[in-house]
Amino acid sequence: MKIAVINGQNHKGSTYHIGKQVADKLGGEVTEFFLPRDFGYFCVGCTQCFLKSETLCPHYERLKKITEAMDEADVLIFTTPVYVYHCTGSMKAFLDHYGYRWMVHRPEQKMFTKQAVVISTAAGSGTKSANKDIADSMFFWGVPKTYRYGVNVRATNYSGVADELKKKIDKKTTSIANKVKKNNGKVKASLKTKGFFFIMRMIQKSGWNETDKNYWAERGWNGKNRPWKNT
Repeated sequence: MKIAVINGQNHKGSTYHIGKQVADKLGGEVTEFFLPRDFGYFCVGCTQCFLKSETLCPHYERLKKITEAMDEADVLIFTTPVYVYHCTGSMKAFLDHYGYRWMVHRPEQKMFTKQAVVISTAAGSGTKSANKDIADSMFFWGVPKTYRYGVNVRATNYSGVADELKKKIDKKTTSIANKVKKNNGKVKASLKTKGFFFIMRMIQKSGWNETDKNYWAERGWNGKNRPWKNT
């Protein structure tokens, strides 16, 4: 099992430690990145990725290593501390660069067979909305199964987390890891994903964006082929 871990912060805080627990319990080959250390650029809104090609993005080469790691992985793990009720700015900036991969444009076929784990922590609250920031992209990328885990750790670092809470975290990460391992290679697109895909398919048939239209046609998605079947 190959695992790509994207940490939405440079420091190894509570969120990092919980994500590492999941990765360690999965026991696979882990490729790990820290934002913004490994990628810290904002989308400049040039629209080249939408209208022509993602390779024309001014940050394409800098992002390429992470993109390849995610494409090769069986499991994606995203971690973020809560910043003002949302994911970190570096995580948001990172996800912004993959707008062209949303189903309304040119989804990557490999995403339709993966699992994702989204983890957030807060000293107080806000984990639900922070997890949603990332989980939204997982759905629109076509990832069929995303596990969300938010923890109000009531501390500013992992050493300050109460022992009793650490036991609960350990139990939860074990549960998530077991589910991921059980479903590895077996996840299927949900009815919601299929339904949204078919709506996007109707849009692509009208060909409002030539680059997207050609992408879908080349893969036969306007016909009988489906990304969750012909991988």
